[in-house]
Amino acid sequence: MALYGLAELASRRDRSRVVATVFLAPAVLFLLIGLVYPAVRTFVMSFFDAEGTGFVGLKNYAWAVSDPDALQILINTALWIIVVPLVSTALGLVYAVLIDGRAGERVYKALVFLPMGISFVGASIIWKFVYQYSGTGENQIGLLNAVLRALGMQPVNWLTEFPMNNFLLMVVLVWIEVGFATVVLSAALKGVPIEMIEAARIDGAKPAQIFWNITVPSIRSAIIVVAVTVFIATLKLFDIVRAMTQGHYGTDVLAHNMVEQAFRLNDDGRGATLAVLLFLLVVPVVIYQVRNMRRQELEAR
Repeated sequence: MALYGLAELASRRDRSRVVATVFLAPAVLFLLIGLVYPAVRTFVMSFFDAEGTGFVGLKNYAWAVSDPDALQILINTALWIIVVPLVSTALGLVYAVLIDGRAGERVYKALVFLPMGISFVGASIIWKFVYQYSGTGENQIGLLNAVLRALGMQPVNWLTEFPMNNFLLMVVLVWIEVGFATVVLSAALKGVPIEMIEAARIDGAKPAQIFWNITVPSIRSAIIVVAVTVFIATLKLFDIVRAMTQGHYGTDVLAHNMVEQAFRLNDDGRGATLAVLLFLLVVPVVIYQVRNMRRQELEAR
């Protein structure tokens, strides 16, 4: 009320500026307390030991890039952020093109979008039953091993077979994100000028040529949005790894191990270091996306 009173006393020329400050101040305050301070605090903690009392310099960062287990975590994370966005976006684009303009298009979209309504933990439980291994000689309840047994083959403990288990975990996230990619890209396809496609057909262009030379360039911005969104979701991955393997058998990733270091192993320094590395991976992608959006705004003008 006091701030609002100050706004009333201000001159008309400055009143709008004062009112804006009054209403923005609480949001800025919460932003500083809830985002900026924790980020700075985390960065500072990455230079301290497990208890957060002894300064160790770059020791935690040296551990992150030299320890065999930590290196495997970085490699796994790199695989996730390369494979999942590429496969999810590609499958979503293919599916969107195949169902575009067909009878029952809405039904097909709904079916592929259904996994988006399932939590990561729920999806992990579903796929864990698919990969379930009950031991040699026992009745197999896992779908894949039941099929192998029916074909006269030996069951496989899928989630312990490195490095295949990493890709099997990626299947879960791809299964979820393909629905998102399909819906966004399908909407973008509706905006492709039909006149350009018809003109290309008259000129004798083949479907593949139309796709690569007209369709893809026309929806490039939507493809980038999908890929970036899936990329960020992949970097934050915790639930799937936790629910299916708990990071064992060579499947750990940055986000999961960050929580492990900070809360289970009580090593605040290493946990903060992994958080900083995650932040450094996200920043270039966010900068690229912001620049891409600005370029689109300029082109639209």
